[in-house]
Amino acid sequence: MKIAQRAERIEPFYVMEVAKAAASLAGKVAHTRDPMIFLNIGEPDFTAPPLVQEAAARAIRQGATQYTQAMGMVELREKISGWYASRFNVDVAPSRIVITAGASAALQLACLALIEAGDEILMPDPSYPCNRHFVSAAEGRSVLIPTTAEERFQLTRAKVETAWGEHTRGVLLASPSNPTGTSIAPEELQRIHEFVHGRGGITLIDEIYLGLSYEEHFGHTALAMPGELGQNIISINSFSKYFNMTGWRLGWLVVPEVLVPVIERIAQNLFICASTVAQHAALACFEAESLAEYERRRGEFRARRDYFIPELNRLGLTVPVMPDGAFYAYADSSHIARRWGIADARPDGTGGSWDFAFELMKRAHLAVTPGRDFGHAAPEKYIRFSTASSMEHLREAVKRLEAVIG
Repeated sequence: MKIAQRAERIEPFYVMEVAKAAASLAGKVAHTRDPMIFLNIGEPDFTAPPLVQEAAARAIRQGATQYTQAMGMVELREKISGWYASRFNVDVAPSRIVITAGASAALQLACLALIEAGDEILMPDPSYPCNRHFVSAAEGRSVLIPTTAEERFQLTRAKVETAWGEHTRGVLLASPSNPTGTSIAPEELQRIHEFVHGRGGITLIDEIYLGLSYEEHFGHTALAMPGELGQNIISINSFSKYFNMTGWRLGWLVVPEVLVPVIERIAQNLFICASTVAQHAALACFEAESLAEYERRRGEFRARRDYFIPELNRLGLTVPVMPDGAFYAYADSSHIARRWGIADARPDGTGGSWDFAFELMKRAHLAVTPGRDFGHAAPEKYIRFSTASSMEHLREAVKRLEAVIG
């Protein structure tokens, strides 16, 4: 059978290979003193709060399960608009909000609407791999630009200007970012967008971790930029991370008004609509009781960060930039890997942090994610820890790391 070239361009999601190996070993050690601890997947250990669960059950009981319009329920779009106003003090018209089947569908819709075959999209390296694969699926090409810890692993206007070429269509950013948990400083983000907008390009920004910001300087949506700049940002968001609804597959997209009918037309054909039950449930996310619970959980995520990152640094797994959001720690494992006799990166992607992750799994029954998925800028040096697990698991992980590292 002949496979389409666009499918061949999509690289494997290597984190899943690690996850499969971890799951296999977990079954073997489940009843030992040291069962597997999973710090490899970016999924909150919290589930949807009670009011959200009750709203879903009520929708099913009442038969509110038929299609909605492709843009999503008007009431939900209004609730999201109100959340932007109360949380970020920014006016986002409900008419600009499109409810989608997760942030993945939002990115797919944006890429299909805006990217032509051969268009280049600039992205930071490291970055979340699926984002660049959405560009590939739309026949575009992602251009990964290496970033440094001093730049918070984010693009700068200077680097965007230097990399901008004949085929460049725009930039795809993430703030806070996976895998680093770092955000772009608002003033730098505005400088980037001013340049891109001035060149007639597009600025897409993944803000799915925005609700999980911990530092006042960084916790602002790109939609808050003044005037025409804010009106022309394309923001991707989700109910998965801050709202703890991962498997519900619900997200949203904020686009310029001129793009709304285009996105609606594509969504009608590709998705019909996002899950109706999930949409009814999400209405309850914005009740005062639910929002209070989300803020309590945000405080817990921050406490986990504040405990775990200094412990990694103490053990020699250095996190070069303190994450200001999300629930990740991007740690340099190269020093420990060399001490363990692990070779540096090989052409096939093994060695370095890849082998270190499997060795850590074996020695400490601890699953982490090697840097291989996240780009080409020294991925062999870094591993990503997820701090979305309980404090109990994080303390036990530190204990095991200390035992095997010394």
